[in-house]
Amino acid sequence: MSLRDFGPNELMFLLSATRWTILLALITFVGGGALGLVIAAIRVAPARPLRWLAIGYIQFFMGTPILIQLFMIYYGSSFLGYRPDVWFAAALTFCLNAGAFFGEIFRGSIEAIPKGQWEASTALGFRFLRTLRLVIIPQAVRLMLPPTVGFMVQIVKTTSVASLIGLTELARAATQVNTVTFQPVMVFGTVSLIYFALCWPLSLYAGYLERRFSVGVARKVEPLVMSVA
Repeated sequence: MSLRDFGPNELMFLLSATRWTILLALITFVGGGALGLVIAAIRVAPARPLRWLAIGYIQFFMGTPILIQLFMIYYGSSFLGYRPDVWFAAALTFCLNAGAFFGEIFRGSIEAIPKGQWEASTALGFRFLRTLRLVIIPQAVRLMLPPTVGFMVQIVKTTSVASLIGLTELARAATQVNTVTFQPVMVFGTVSLIYFALCWPLSLYAGYLERRFSVGVARKVEPLVMSVA
């Protein structure tokens, strides 16, 4: 027999916890996206040691489970005499992890721009960073958007891992509600619907962007060099 039935109060508790899932996903999207842009720039930089450093970073964060990364940052910090807040540990871990994936997404988009754009910029006297900022990235954005929005779906779902260090987001709230109701089908079924409501629109939008930009990608990239010269 359950301690109490799953009702409106429990549903509101789950919905209240959803805001923390959304907030963590947004922090990851912004922080990981900014970091990913830096990683992508280093990946295509002329300096080979910098490229090796970026490759090592990407291989580590893409090649190890995010749960292990979370534990390393949250529990491993105690060896340095510091115990981070659960929010800080979760946000830092997710941003570092997402930065590796975003870095590869952005790198692929940057490298898809014809090399003639780089050569024309060099002929005009542009240095690497100026070429990247004014010529390459503006053209690569249209290639970045669909996979970037698509990866946002993965970010939203992965936030549930943060519950394992005590962050009360949607997944942990579901566990707490199930503890007092003992109605797992109702509780986790509701949580599944909430995750679906968060992720499905993003999936649709990613598909829309892919269809919208597919025609533009098939055509020759517009020569922006002359417009910024």
